[in-house]
Amino acid sequence: MHSIRGALILGALPYLATSIAIEGRQSQDTSISNGAPVVSLTNGTYNGRYSAEYDQDFFLGIPFAQPPVGSLRFVAPQPLNSTFDTRNATEYGPECIGYGFDQWILGNYISEDCLTLNVVRPEGTVEGDDLPVAVWIHGGTFKVGGGFDPRYNLSFIVEQSVKQGTPMIAVSIQYRLSNWGWMFSQELSDAGAGNLGLRDQRLALQWVQENIGAFGGSRSKVTVWGESAGAFSIGYHLMAYGGRDDGLFSQAILQSGSSAAVKLTNASQWQPYFDAVVKDVGCNKTASVLGCLRELPWETLNNVFNSTTFPFAIPGIGAHIDGDVISEQGHTPLRTGNFVKVPMLMGINTDEGASFATQGINTEDQFVSFIRGTGVNSTIANETARFYPDVPDLGLPATLKGRPEASPWGLQWKRMVAFYGDVLFHSGRRLMADAYARAGLPVYSYRFNVLVNGNLAQQGANHFKDVGFVFHNTRGDGYGFPGGLANPFGGKGPEYYELSDIMSGLWIAFITSGNPNNYKFNSPCLKWPLYELESPKNLVFDVNVTSLLYQERDDYRQREISYINDVWHP
Repeated sequence: MHSIRGALILGALPYLATSIAIEGRQSQDTSISNGAPVVSLTNGTYNGRYSAEYDQDFFLGIPFAQPPVGSLRFVAPQPLNSTFDTRNATEYGPECIGYGFDQWILGNYISEDCLTLNVVRPEGTVEGDDLPVAVWIHGGTFKVGGGFDPRYNLSFIVEQSVKQGTPMIAVSIQYRLSNWGWMFSQELSDAGAGNLGLRDQRLALQWVQENIGAFGGSRSKVTVWGESAGAFSIGYHLMAYGGRDDGLFSQAILQSGSSAAVKLTNASQWQPYFDAVVKDVGCNKTASVLGCLRELPWETLNNVFNSTTFPFAIPGIGAHIDGDVISEQGHTPLRTGNFVKVPMLMGINTDEGASFATQGINTEDQFVSFIRGTGVNSTIANETARFYPDVPDLGLPATLKGRPEASPWGLQWKRMVAFYGDVLFHSGRRLMADAYARAGLPVYSYRFNVLVNGNLAQQGANHFKDVGFVFHNTRGDGYGFPGGLANPFGGKGPEYYELSDIMSGLWIAFITSGNPNNYKFNSPCLKWPLYELESPKNLVFDVNVTSLLYQERDDYRQREISYINDVWHP
């Protein structure tokens, strides 16, 4: 069965997780000198380090919670309860234990003790400056990723903010991944330990509220910002606890993610897998199953979580309905209005489905069979196939002209890409933009339509390819590893670099002022329209047009996406 919930598990290659620390992260001049920055917090004083390359202060690897190890494994994150005199915050902390290629190429720099965050600020920033703050929540299918990844180098976008005359502070946070942060069961529910990854993120956001002022940031100007699993996470924070506003952030940026589209699991769906894990590690006959799991060496659980032959399938790593943080499916609050009311910038890549759809679908029967495999009944599967006919260009200009070959892509590849992209991404983005506009909130919506270096025409503008442009990572840090993603700018012309200038500039303007149109270097002739119910519009980013960006009415595949939202996400 091709679970829609499990479809976000992308590129997960098995490896034996280790906790080997490696020195450095990227080619930066970050030497510590007598002028190293210092910040005093309630718990103690941190020594950071100064980067001459960027003229920035780095405070790295700062714990925001007690280590989730031993008796705190599979427990909601606990606030720091100790004080100290002075500690160094000069090196990135290890990433949380994850399973996938992204962690492997970084040298398995991982640990259970991983609940840390990083703060990057312009040099000379002091308490009282009250700079706007962006808090980055990384993606990675809830299974990989962290602040150590050079593709998430905050220095680039902070540098751009200074050049624009609107300086800001950026923070990246880490949260428990895979089964360490997202496994669920009735036992975990009873212990208040559902959605541990989301709880980690919320505690990190609370830490920012309590401490960012000492770094020179404003607690009232915090934009939470994420892509993919990070954007889905933000969608869940917006609906958490029935839409209760805990004042953790004032704005939100969601790239390729929403609170809707992905069907959330529950304890009963997780229970067979959890029970199998418990039995496999020998905890099934103990008085306290969770107590036993907490006493095990981490390597024992790692061997199970990392197994490719475990007899029970994971229901789907990510958020679930635990009756506490999350009590209903993600599309429901968008219809009832029970969500945190903040301004929003959100968008999607044209060919998101190309990163997730199954290749080799060549016939009508195979297409319908694939749809049935997602868990819907035959009636819905057949009806969905009628809404997504075998028309390769279905509703948007196709990057691929004509029909792709039967192998490896499949004769119905573009049909697959349109359908699966709508189910996982486009439908949720449109539903969420509509709900926030209906609530009278500022919404800025976009579509990224760029064929980057390394992408074949059949891949189009697929998942994640916008990230390098927004971060202004024009030199391609973190790309180009053997078997990894190519540098999106490699061998491309000046229009790609100009588009990165524009996109990062628009993001910075939203973070610092709440309005992307305050980007001073943007063309005065074209503005990013507010998303309005009467005339919903997107801003399209595209290197194949003269101005690199243009407006479109948000009605592509209107009939198909409405069907998905009405029937698949009722």
